[in-house]
Amino acid sequence: MNQVVQANAPSQSRLDAAKEHLRALIGFDTVSKKSNLALITYMADYFAILGADITVLPDATGGKANLVARFGPAGQPGVVLSGHTDVVPAEEGDWVTPPFEMAERNGRLYGRGACDMKGFAACVMAAAPGFAAANLSRPLYLCFSYDEEVGCLGAPDIACHLAALPVPPGLAVIGEPSNMKLVTGQKGKIAMRAVVTGTSGHSSFAPQHVNAVEYAARVISKIEARAAQYAAEGPFDEDFTVPHATMLATMITGGVATNVTPEQCSFTFELRSIGANDAEADMAALTESITQEVDAEMRAKAGCAGIEWQRIFAYPAMTDARGTRGFEELASIMPEFGGKVSYGSDGGVFEKIGGIPSVIVGPGSIEQAHKPNEYIDISQIGACIEFLASLTAQLSAH
Repeated sequence: MNQVVQANAPSQSRLDAAKEHLRALIGFDTVSKKSNLALITYMADYFAILGADITVLPDATGGKANLVARFGPAGQPGVVLSGHTDVVPAEEGDWVTPPFEMAERNGRLYGRGACDMKGFAACVMAAAPGFAAANLSRPLYLCFSYDEEVGCLGAPDIACHLAALPVPPGLAVIGEPSNMKLVTGQKGKIAMRAVVTGTSGHSSFAPQHVNAVEYAARVISKIEARAAQYAAEGPFDEDFTVPHATMLATMITGGVATNVTPEQCSFTFELRSIGANDAEADMAALTESITQEVDAEMRAKAGCAGIEWQRIFAYPAMTDARGTRGFEELASIMPEFGGKVSYGSDGGVFEKIGGIPSVIVGPGSIEQAHKPNEYIDISQIGACIEFLASLTAQLSAH
C-alpha cells in the first residue's frame, strides 16, 4: 500500500504520488476478460484509510466489481469522478517495455492503461488526501467500473446505485482521455451480429441453393445505404469530428470451400449515434425492413433459411450537460472546450440510467489509447491534479 500523501503536500509530492499509484495500477493485469478484484481492493483500501465511505458492487459472478467511494456529506447533490478499471489486451509484439510494468521515458509514463484510463485513477488517488481533509459542503463520489471496454457493462449498476440515493449527484466528470479539455458529448453505440443461414451443395448447382454469403452482402449493402442516409440527412452536431451517426459492417466470415455454396455467413456491424438520434428505434426499423424483404425472400426459397439478429452490446450517447444546474455550479473551473467525441464512455450510462448529467475531462490523448507502448504525458497528470484541486476548493464549505 502506498503511503498516504498529506493533504497540504506540495503539487510535486502529489505528482510523485500519482506516479506511484499509476505504477501500482498498471501492475494489475485487468484486461477485460480477467478479474479486476485485486485492483478494486487496492483502491478501496486506500480510500478507506482516508475515511471514505466504501461501497463495492460485485457482478453476478463475483469475479468483478465496481467501486463507489464517497468523501463529504451524503445529503447534498455531489459530483461523480468516474473511471473504468479494465484495459484492452496488450498482445502486440512491439512493446519496448513490459506492458504491465510502468516505465518512465522522456516525460512520459508508459504501460497498458497509462492513458486509458488508469492515469486518471492515479490522479484521483493522489488527490484523495485533499478530499479527505477538505471541509466539503457537497460529496465527491469516486466511481470505478469494470468492463467499460467491452460495452460499459459495469457502469449501469453504479448509475442505479447513485440514482437510488436520497440525494443523487448533480454532475459526473468522466476521466476519459481528453487532453484535459472539456468534452460535452459522446456517441452511443449498438453492436450487432447478423447470422445468415442458407442452404449448401455443390456450387455447380448454385441456382438450387440459398447462398448465405450473397444474401449477407445484400444486407450489408442496406447497412451501407443507411449510413449514407445519416451522412446526407443527419441529424447533425458540428461539435463532433464526424457530425452525424455512422453505421458500418466490421467483421465477416462465411463459406467452407470454393466449390461449395455457402450455408452460413455471419458478420458484425455497429451504429454510432449522436444524442439527437433515437438509436434503438433506428436499429429496430433497419432490422425489421431487412427481415421483411431479404429474410422473407430467403425463407420463400427454403424454410430453414433466414437471418438471426444478435445484440452484442449497447451503450447510450451522452448529450450536452451545459446548462444543467450541476454543470453551471462548476462552470467556472471547467477547462477549455474540446468539442465532442466519437468514442464511448460510461457518461451516457450515468445520464440515461442515473439521470446524472455528464462531461468528459481527463488526462492524456485518445490517440495513445489501445496501442502498443501506450503512454501518458507527465504534464497531463499534473494538469489533472490541478483540476482536482480546483474541484476540491469549489466543493468546500466557506
